[in-house]
Amino acid sequence: MNEKNVKQGLENLINEFGDRKIKSAIEAVKNFEVEIPSWVFGNFGGGRFGGYTPPGGARNINEKLDDAAYINKLTGATPRVATHILWDFSKDGYTPDYNIAKSVAKECRQRKLELGAINPTYFLRGSYRGSLSSDEKNTIKYYADQTILGGKIASELANNVLALWFPDGSSYPGQRDLRRTFENLRNALKTIRAAVPEQVRILIEYKVFEPGTYSTTVPDYGTSALLSLNMGANTGALVDLGHHHQGTNIEQIVAMLIAQKIPSGFHFNTRYSADDDHSVEPNPQNTRIFYELISGDVIFNKDKNKNWGFMIDQASSRENRMHAVLHSIDSLHICLAKAMLVDDSKLDTLQKKDEIILANRFFNNATLHADVRPIVAQARMEKGLPADPVQAYYNSGYQKKIESERK
Repeated sequence: MNEKNVKQGLENLINEFGDRKIKSAIEAVKNFEVEIPSWVFGNFGGGRFGGYTPPGGARNINEKLDDAAYINKLTGATPRVATHILWDFSKDGYTPDYNIAKSVAKECRQRKLELGAINPTYFLRGSYRGSLSSDEKNTIKYYADQTILGGKIASELANNVLALWFPDGSSYPGQRDLRRTFENLRNALKTIRAAVPEQVRILIEYKVFEPGTYSTTVPDYGTSALLSLNMGANTGALVDLGHHHQGTNIEQIVAMLIAQKIPSGFHFNTRYSADDDHSVEPNPQNTRIFYELISGDVIFNKDKNKNWGFMIDQASSRENRMHAVLHSIDSLHICLAKAMLVDDSKLDTLQKKDEIILANRFFNNATLHADVRPIVAQARMEKGLPADPVQAYYNSGYQKKIESERK
């Protein structure tokens, strides 16, 4: 959008929603931060990913950080990079190395970045019979030790967030004892929580299926919440948008976690059939999720300990990953801006009067119908950033540079 269109768009929005709401939405976009994953920039995975390497894909952690820094330069919204221990802090993909993590943290600082959430890697070698839910004590110890080291990295080198996802489950009834696998995991997590510094927030991710198609040991947000309550303070659920049955009301899950004061976090992406890991789209559900985060005061709370953690987790096949990450950030800004326009006081009045359709229409005026692109563009321009980061990247020459250098 050019400056004339931005100005005209802002005038129209002010006429409908008021000057105060528009200014607060601009400030929200300016202040929102989301972590981006190191793994999105390089060769990632098999299966549906097909071993795909994006054009100019990063070959090592330093090149991943170079790409992450360029994303932050264009958006001003991604100062932290989430990492996987055995992908980013290991020489052999099996043994975690604190010194490598220390070196990566230094490389981050040189690029005006920080380490974000630390992710133990449970789903590589040795986890086909379960990781922390395994019946084999040496397997549990191996993964528990890696997790405890992750807590040390999170507290000493990163932002005090430890994100856990387990590939544990079964393919057939009778293959594993369902109760025992849960108890094994619960007991291991209690031991880990006791060994990880208190200031480190542990987030337990859940997934409705995969790789276990009959049972998954942590299949839903309720299981994550139960485990976190068993573990004690500063432990919560990690909501990945692709990890639910089709049609799940994710914003209601968010509302319940906030109501229970369970400190949680997000992996943003888009799914169509399963855990697709596509780029975030500016869809109505994401906007409704942001509304719950805003009204629940877990996104811009002055007490930073009450804010949730926000991360992108995507690495879909085929697309240019730099374009994809920039598109996700753009989409999150749009959804956030729309959610900021809802007038809670007026909505509450309609709800109390039981004006069902009027409440819905009032809510949708902001979350569905408002064109907030002028808000997002204005926020970026006020920070000295390009109004359209995707187009700015396309024009920058960075893509040609990395494709040439990383042949």
